[in-house]
Parts: sequence; C-alpha cells; structure tokens
Amino acid sequence: MANRPNVKPARPWFSSGPTAKRPGWSSQAIPHELLGRGIRAPEVVERFAHGLRLTRELLQVPPDWVLVYVPGSDTAAVEAAMWSMLGERPVQVLAFENFGKVWATDAVEHLKLAPEVITAPWGEWPDTSTVDPKKDLVFPWNGTTSGVCAPNGDFIAGDREGVVICDATSAAFAMPLPWDRLDVVTFSFQKALGGEAGLGVAALSPRAIERLDRYAPPRPVPKVLRLRDAKGFDRMLASGSMINTFSVWTLEDWIDGVEWGLSVGGLDALIARTRANAAALDEWVGRTEWIDYLARDPATRSTTSVCLAIVDPRVTAMVEESRQALVRRMKTLVEDEGAAFDVESHRNAPAGLRIWCGCTVEVADIETLTPWLDWAFETALAE
Repeated sequence: MANRPNVKPARPWFSSGPTAKRPGWSSQAIPHELLGRGIRAPEVVERFAHGLRLTRELLQVPPDWVLVYVPGSDTAAVEAAMWSMLGERPVQVLAFENFGKVWATDAVEHLKLAPEVITAPWGEWPDTSTVDPKKDLVFPWNGTTSGVCAPNGDFIAGDREGVVICDATSAAFAMPLPWDRLDVVTFSFQKALGGEAGLGVAALSPRAIERLDRYAPPRPVPKVLRLRDAKGFDRMLASGSMINTFSVWTLEDWIDGVEWGLSVGGLDALIARTRANAAALDEWVGRTEWIDYLARDPATRSTTSVCLAIVDPRVTAMVEESRQALVRRMKTLVEDEGAAFDVESHRNAPAGLRIWCGCTVEVADIETLTPWLDWAFETALAE
C-alpha cells in the first residue's frame, strides 16, 4: 500500500480543457474598462483586433495568413471551416480519437460528403500513406482524448491541390506546426493558455482564402459558422469584427494569457515548458509498473494531453465498466484531498488517466502529483 503523501501540488489543476490558468493569474489583472460596452463600439472592436495581433505574434503565424474569431470554441472553428469550404473536392478525415470521429460524423451525416475516413485504434496514429493531395483533408494534429499526435507534417504534400483543415486546439502554443503543409489551423482559448471557454480562432492560409472567395458551398450555413459573405471570404472578420456577440471578459482573459506567453520568451519557451512537464511525467511512468501510455509509440505521443492506461494485471482482468469505476474512485480520492482535479480520461476514451502537461502547468506540480496517483491507485484497488 502506497503511503499517503504529505505535499500537494501548489496548483492542482490538470484538466485538458479548460486548462490551468497561467502561473500568477488573478482576475484582478483583467482590465474591466470595456465590460458592459457595446460589442460594436470602436474601442471594443480594436481590442478584439489587438487580441488577434498578439495571437499572431506569439503563435508565429505566417504574415500572409489571416486570423478570425469564431463562437463555440474550437469545435465551431473546425465546423465553420468544414461548412464553409468543403464539397468542391473529395474529402478525407483522419479519425483516430474522439474529435476526429466527430469531424467524420459531421462530414458523413450532416454535410453528406461521403468522405474517406482513415481510422486507427485508440493509442495509435493512422496509416497516412493513402492521404491524397488531390483531396481535402480534415484531421486533429493532437488527439486530446487519445494522447496521440502527428509525428510531423510530411504526410501532407507541399504541392497539394486540396485544402487541409487542421484541428490544432491542444497543439497550438505547445508543439511546432508546419504552416506550409496546413491551410486552416483552429484552436480555442481554453486549451494551451488556460483561457476561458467559448471562443475559437481559425487561422486561414492564402489557399483557404482563395477557396472561400471562389467556392460557394451548396448548403445553408448557420450564421455562427459563416466565414463567407455574398462576395466570398468575409474580410471584416479579419479586422476583429465578430460574427455575433462575444464575451469581452473572455477576450481580455485571452489577451492576459498571450501577454504572459510573450513575457516568458514566446513560442519556443512555451514549447520548452510543455516538454519539461511531459518529461517529468515520463520519468514517473518509466519507473511505475501499474501505469503506461495509451500512445505506445514515442514518436506520436502527445506532450500536452498525456493519456495513460492502467496496465496492472488486476485491472486489465476487469471488464471496462469496473475499470471505469476504479478510475472514478481514484479521481474522488485525489479531489477530496485537494491534490489533483480532472485527471480522468475522456468520457469516450478507454478507462485511464489524462494529465495536462501544457505550458501553464509547473514541473514541480507534476512531480508532486505523481505520489498522489500512486496512493489513489493502491487505495482504490484495496477498497
């Protein structure tokens, strides 16, 4: 039986969305001057535009790309691109975790596109040898629910004819992205920088803008997903204008996170912080017999949404329902102690643990977390 630890993480937040706030965050640091103002007021529009400029700088988005806000977080950002752009060419979808499967379902059941869906079992990266440069492609760069991420962008042709829509919500600001192989890159405030939920961003390449200008999809597009106007791409969106009424508080909180990212050294520093957290967790996994990665191949293993499988024979012999119950008991034990919150796997994933290791988490908290996981596992198993 593992002993109950004496030291708790100073910041016990390990959720994969919304993720932990930046170190030192305080609600009092968020500007209040524009709260309650009209969303179309010039000062408010300029503040939203300022947020896009800072985001571009921190994420190192190419200068010829444009950024737009989308309501509904990353989910709606991906769907806005799909609803507004797909249908001109055949479509492929990489569906190796929950959200890739959601995009495949959207393409099949809602857009009626008959896509080619390239799948893989939980914990594995799909075979991308059949990715066709003549077809459009939709895929998540990092599988938030499986802990599997793209090893690189080499499977995407530089001279492709189709457009590539990349759900990068748990990769942006934490992993290098090959911008020359992507055409739409989406993410949400609530992931890598611990922003509030509800707003997403879509970064659009010149090829994506050209598709929006030229191609009118043969379907009605809800207003909140509409990237086009009567002439093509709605260029007002690139100026900070909003599709509908957005939360000024959420935007100010995002700006606070981006400013912090720039202050600590920019994108390279955020990637380094993420890798250090993943390395600290890896050290524990390497010496702990009852746990292992769901993503077995280190080349496709996420450094943000690290998904772990319980491999103790006493647990693997259980049915899935009993494994899920064990994880729920572990979650209750650590949360009742105030030692860790939201460490269970995604509801649609195999039973296990999921630890966010993004840049707003501190290495010391990862190191302090792991003895609590040992204690919770042995305690829950003994009950």
